[in-house]
Amino acid sequence: MKIVLTGGMLLMASLIFAQKDMDTTLPYYEIPQASEIYTAGTVAARMVDGLGFRYYWATEGLTETDLAYSPSSEVRSTGETIDHILNLSYVVLDATLKQPNTKRDFSNSSFEEKRKQTLLNLKQTADILRASNDLSDYKIVFGEREFPFWNAINGPLADAIWHAGQIASFRRSSGNPINSNISQFNGTVKQ
Repeated sequence: MKIVLTGGMLLMASLIFAQKDMDTTLPYYEIPQASEIYTAGTVAARMVDGLGFRYYWATEGLTETDLAYSPSSEVRSTGETIDHILNLSYVVLDATLKQPNTKRDFSNSSFEEKRKQTLLNLKQTADILRASNDLSDYKIVFGEREFPFWNAINGPLADAIWHAGQIASFRRSSGNPINSNISQFNGTVKQ
């Protein structure tokens, strides 16, 4: 009985310390306050904010085992999916900065650096969109090819949301489920 009680106390203590160690300075620990008005920019920004919140919690506390996890050899690992989402975040950020998308190399970056950069990219994108009324100026540019902002919505943004869910599923499969205290609907963390 003492072993069970001691084990339970150690588990509780580790959970409490894990909660305190979470980096709440990164954007999207909770979703930002919703805008009072609906415009094209505030709606698009809210979509990015929703992605940021989901990504924050899908990636919070991932281990090396989680990052290496893949259900089969034909599927990206969680770590490779993190890289893909980082690239997608740059596609949309570059569009809002009105600059062509360029290939970036993250091979020397740690998981923590990639996660932080993705969250910062999403926050900067959402802030630009929130202050915008006309999204037609934000084009995705790949070399000589230009695409309207519509493609950002059904392309990289929807794809990144899809992959954030994939990471949440993969981490559950690798034995490290997503924090059960988050509310996707409200964008908050239950205390």
